[in-house]
Amino acid sequence: MKIVVLDGRTLNPGDNPWTLIEALGELALFEHTPADQILERARPADILLTNKTPLTAALLGELPRLKFISVLATGFNVVDVQAARRRGIPVSNVPVYGTDSVAQFVLALLLELCHHVGLHDASVKQGDWTRALDFCYWKTPLVELADQTMGVVGFGRIGQRVGHLAHALGMKLIAYDVVCGPNPGFAPFRWVSLPDLFSQADVVSLHCPQTPANQGFVNQALLQRMQPHAFFINTARGGLVNEVDLAAALNAGTIAGAAVDVVASEPIQPANPLLRAKNCIITPHQAWATLSARKRLMQATAENIAGFIQGRPIHVVN
Repeated sequence: MKIVVLDGRTLNPGDNPWTLIEALGELALFEHTPADQILERARPADILLTNKTPLTAALLGELPRLKFISVLATGFNVVDVQAARRRGIPVSNVPVYGTDSVAQFVLALLLELCHHVGLHDASVKQGDWTRALDFCYWKTPLVELADQTMGVVGFGRIGQRVGHLAHALGMKLIAYDVVCGPNPGFAPFRWVSLPDLFSQADVVSLHCPQTPANQGFVNQALLQRMQPHAFFINTARGGLVNEVDLAAALNAGTIAGAAVDVVASEPIQPANPLLRAKNCIITPHQAWATLSARKRLMQATAENIAGFIQGRPIHVVN
C-alpha cells in the first residue's frame, strides 16, 4: 500500500517519528502541501493522511486509486466525507488523543484571562515593581473563579474534562449539547438551552464540532446575552464564531475578555479583527500539540491504517 502524508510537520516536527506508519506500507511524507500540489501528491496514494490539507469532492474525483483516508485530528471537516462515501472511501479520524491536553490548555487560557500573568511578568522585568511605592500592584482586575459558573458548549470527552477541571476550582457547571448524555459525577450541574448558557455563564467555553449547521453560530445575538464581566474561550474550531461580532463585543465592553486558540482562516490573516480587539488572547492552534498527545495521535493513526488493511476499519466518520 502507498501511504501519502500531505501535511506531517505539525504531528512530527522532529520529536515524534513515523516508525509505526512506515511499517504498514510505502510511506511518502510531505511536511506541507500547497493547494496547487495536492492532486499531484495525492494521486499515487492508496491511503491518504491529512491534518488540515483540504480534500474536496472535486479532488477526490481525480483520485481513482484512493481507498482510505485517515485524518490526523479529531475534527474532520477538512474532508468532504459525503463525497468520499459516494466513492466508497472510508474516512477515519482520531477521536481520543488530546482530551487532557486541550482541557489543560483551556484552563491555562482561563487563568491568563483572570490574572494576566504574562503581562505582569513583563511589567516587573520592565522595572515597574522596582519603581513601585507599594509592595505589590496589579495592572488588570484579578478574578477569582470559585462560585462562578462555567458554561460548556459541547459536552463530549473534552467538554466533560473541562467541566471536571472547572469543578475542581470550585465553579458551578452548566452545559449545552445537541444530545444530552449522562450527568457528570459531581454537582452542581445543569443542562440548559444555548441562549440560557450564554446568559448565565461567567465563562463560556466551546467544545463542539464544526458543521454546516453551526458555522458562525456565536454571533452578535448570543454575545449580547453574555454578562459584561464574562469571558469567552474557543479551542474547538474558528468557524464556529463570527469573528467580526466577537471583536465588536470585546471593543464595546459587551464581554470582559476572550481567548481563542483557533480562528476561521489559519494561519491567521492580517485583517482578522480579533488581532485588534480589546482583551483578546490569541494562540496559534496549539492546545492539542503536547508531545504526549501527538504520540497518542500517531499510535491511533497507525491503528486506523492497520484496521483498514485488515478489512476492519475503525473510527469511521462517514
